Amino acid sequence: MKKMSFLVASAIASAIVCGFWSFVAGATGLSIWAGFAGCTTYFATGKRGIDAIIKSVSNNFAGVACGMSIMILGNIFPTLGYYGIWSGLLTLVMCMLPKYEKFNCSTGIFIGCFTSFASGGNWQMLCPCLIIGSFLGLGCDYLGEWIYKTATK
Repeated sequence: MKKMSFLVASAIASAIVCGFWSFVAGATGLSIWAGFAGCTTYFATGKRGIDAIIKSVSNNFAGVACGMSIMILGNIFPTLGYYGIWSGLLTLVMCMLPKYEKFNCSTGIFIGCFTSFASGGNWQMLCPCLIIGSFLGLGCDYLGEWIYKTATK
């Protein structure tokens, strides 16, 4: 009898955890997609556990800061073309941040930035959802490992 692959176990775990998140987020008014963005960043860090949580949240928040800066500066200087200038300058910053160990997950930085735009600048809603999303990633990761170990004993 063929044993379950780790990929199948991870897929089952992700379906359970993300399905639960969708239910809870929908019932509480939290952003489902922002949680998924945080979950994606967890896996993009290439780490596991608390190290992945810290890395994903710090990189997402750096991106949120960049995205909010673009929107704020664009509103302060609304002349045609200024959004392009601020977007260009802050994109440069986002591309340079991974030079530093704490911010070396550029995917997380860009996810934080684009989710800032997608949320309409509502960082008060966005940031908790990104944090919860990192924990979703942790849940998917460890539940998948548990399912795999249990199914392949």
